[in-house]
Amino acid sequence: MPRQRILLVDDHEVVRLGLRSLLDRHPDFDVVAEASTGHEAVEKTKAFRPDVVVMDIRLKGGSGIEACQEITDTFPSTRVIMLTSYAEDEMLFSAIRAGAAGYVLKQIGGEDLIRAIESVGRGEALLDPAVTQRVFQEVRKAAREEEASAFSDLTQQEMHVLQLVAEGRTNRQIAEMLYLGEGTVRNYVSSILSKLNVRNRAEAAAYAVEHNLKDYL
Repeated sequence: MPRQRILLVDDHEVVRLGLRSLLDRHPDFDVVAEASTGHEAVEKTKAFRPDVVVMDIRLKGGSGIEACQEITDTFPSTRVIMLTSYAEDEMLFSAIRAGAAGYVLKQIGGEDLIRAIESVGRGEALLDPAVTQRVFQEVRKAAREEEASAFSDLTQQEMHVLQLVAEGRTNRQIAEMLYLGEGTVRNYVSSILSKLNVRNRAEAAAYAVEHNLKDYL
């Protein structure tokens, strides 16, 4: 199995020396270069074509995230692990959007960092356990926002009518339950179908169930 070629990026020389000392002891790792700035990291990636870049998220004269974006855009096969001292949500999601394959807190133990590099080198994605829950929370939040936006064109009354349609109620039943005229209900249903761009009541009902309409009433 070929050795993993690694580029270390940190603006503190002492940190780079510590990382190199740790990784040089691993028989399957080869630290091919070091860099202290984002620009230098990009240039060293071009020159040495590392398999994995271990990079501090905050660098003097620029962001590690910007360098990560450029590296992953230009060299898709190079995997980037972002190191940070703090579990900051904004930085975490910016790093993920920039293409980082791993996000690890600097407090991580040496053996855990080695395992992280091994995992990322195999093509896996990795998050420090301390930030994993935040990612799931954000994903759930985004999913709920997407569901809610599915009904953004409907009025509150139209949403109530749609829920009753989804329950299989007829126009007459809906009219009685909401104290409306049957013609008014037909107009509501027609408006709902148009706004949701569906062809009939069955499709409207399926749409309501799929997007969990009842959670928004």
